[in-house]
Amino acid sequence: MSELVDYTKYRLKTGDELIPLLEGKDGLLAVACNKCFKEFTAEDEQDCFEFTKIAYGQGKTVTGALIVDFLCNETLTKQKMQNGIPDGTQNIFVVACGLGIQTVAGISDLPVYAAADSVSFEGRHGMALNYKSKTKKSMCEACGQCFLNYTGGICPIVDCSKSLVNGQCGGSKDGKCEVDKEKDCAWEAIFGRLDAQNRAGIMSGAPVQLRDYSKNNHKFINDFVKNAREKRLDGYYGGLHPSEYKDLSEHLPLKAFPLPKTVVIPLSQHTGAPATPLVGAGDHVRTGQKIGEPGGFVSAAIHASVSGVVAAIEPRRHPGTGLDVLSVIIESDGRDEPDGSIKPCDNIDGLSADDIISIIREKGIVGMGGAGFPTSVKLKSPKPIDTVLLNGCECEPFLTADHRVMLEFADDVVFGLGILLKATGAGTGIIAVEDNKPDALELMRAKTLDKPGIEVLAVKTKYPQGAEKMLIKRALGRKVPSGGLPLDVGVIVSNISTAKAISDAIRNGAPLIERAVTVTGNRIKTPGNYLVRIGTPVKDIIEYCGGLTGGGTAVKLGGPMMGIEQSCLDVPVIKGTNGILAAEPSATEPSPCIRCGRCVDVCPMELLPLYYPQYAGKSNWGGMKEKSVKDCIECGCCDFICSSKIPIRDAIKLGKKTIAGLERGK
Repeated sequence: MSELVDYTKYRLKTGDELIPLLEGKDGLLAVACNKCFKEFTAEDEQDCFEFTKIAYGQGKTVTGALIVDFLCNETLTKQKMQNGIPDGTQNIFVVACGLGIQTVAGISDLPVYAAADSVSFEGRHGMALNYKSKTKKSMCEACGQCFLNYTGGICPIVDCSKSLVNGQCGGSKDGKCEVDKEKDCAWEAIFGRLDAQNRAGIMSGAPVQLRDYSKNNHKFINDFVKNAREKRLDGYYGGLHPSEYKDLSEHLPLKAFPLPKTVVIPLSQHTGAPATPLVGAGDHVRTGQKIGEPGGFVSAAIHASVSGVVAAIEPRRHPGTGLDVLSVIIESDGRDEPDGSIKPCDNIDGLSADDIISIIREKGIVGMGGAGFPTSVKLKSPKPIDTVLLNGCECEPFLTADHRVMLEFADDVVFGLGILLKATGAGTGIIAVEDNKPDALELMRAKTLDKPGIEVLAVKTKYPQGAEKMLIKRALGRKVPSGGLPLDVGVIVSNISTAKAISDAIRNGAPLIERAVTVTGNRIKTPGNYLVRIGTPVKDIIEYCGGLTGGGTAVKLGGPMMGIEQSCLDVPVIKGTNGILAAEPSATEPSPCIRCGRCVDVCPMELLPLYYPQYAGKSNWGGMKEKSVKDCIECGCCDFICSSKIPIRDAIKLGKKTIAGLERGK
């Protein structure tokens, strides 16, 4: 038997099967089930479009295509079909498994036909083959030879106690089956529906139907689904596979973005206390000069990214919070004069761990994957560290900045990892790269051949592979405890760009004043990867890349999953800005939760996201806390996969913020 491919539920009938079925019928509405599982991507299924192509080829009029998540959910499908059947529709062709076809047939008064068979070896669908309603339990046995076109959408296999496929047995009494007196006779229901649709003649002259028991049975498919599920969860629970769109920019080398005329440098670009300004309005500063002193242990230094005059120190909008924070505004003099503090370390080999941590703190280096946690604080671990894990996954769609850093600054990345190993005393360094970046994997392996203790690990491409806890579990098989940190399992995780910044600080004496940024999206005229000075206005970068196409100004800083949407483009690039994304926004309105469980299946933290919007709506903060909402990493998987398009993450953020406020109040 050929190997099944991931999840399986149905396949579109072949053209040879569909063409005779289309004969004599017109005014066709295609109704399709989008997916149950299929590795959790969100693209519409192509089966529906293939069907319409065949129908058009036969000269048929197709009135529309209605694609529904979970077509077997009667409530949801009924809502979609109430206003979704176009005028002129005479026949409905359903591209789904038997459950979806039966559901549509039970809702519509129009003739319904099965355009697909359950189950195929080439399909990608399916989580369960069971379906329950308030009135009955039905099941698709995935027989691969759908009889619903002859029976008006009522399955004789599962609804007839004897699974008769050639008509009723004559043993029913008062409409009840002689085998199961609690069950209606399926064949009486079949003939009743065919009569109501003026299709009774469909049975006359129909070929004798014989059930082929060599086809797959229900138990076999369930066993397969279980095995495929275990394979999908290899490494860590949950996750999904959004379209990557990395081809827009992954081939474009990093370029130095032109020196900005004005930079706006927030004194808070990191987790912890804001930096304290060291300069005042009217002061002349040089590139790399420290202009902000760390405001506490958990804080970071801030440096001038250009030379020029401090025009003001005043509140400006922060791209991460949307709030105004104290910022240093510098008018560039165009000379880019380096500060005298920028000089290489005299004796790199002689640096102690404390020396390294002191340099990293002085140079203002923070985590550049987005969180912005001060690296010097992370390296001051109170617990022993045995492994430094370098995150080269860049699992967010669209973003390619770290990919380019690995390709163009490979030596710096490896050197930075070596410094991290020395600072922590760890014996093992791992560079983890997703397998969709084979060129980076090859180069990293070549650069580490003579580096004992450092290995390069290819990890399966899956979002959110790059999240610290997911990566630790995938690479090392260790699980960070609830409420814990990587250091609790002996690990420090650092970003690829952070490692490069550390190399720049040690080798060249350079503070963190620029970073790699991907400018991309289908609304950006000229995508690219750039080395951008901190404080450069986002609007200047977008204008340089040709501006936005289409209407609106919706832009995210970061990727589509965890990026922060900007209501105003008059914000600066900060240390954690890895991307500027202008993609088409989703305008889908949310609908009530159907409890499909899809968000639970994708949650990498193994939480129950479906409860959070319900609890937030009732201000049940205690309930959210009991459901471990504080463990949520806000990856956005639940939002992405929700068939009702409920903004689950917004509820989570509100809950976490409210709970934190209540705890501080205590």
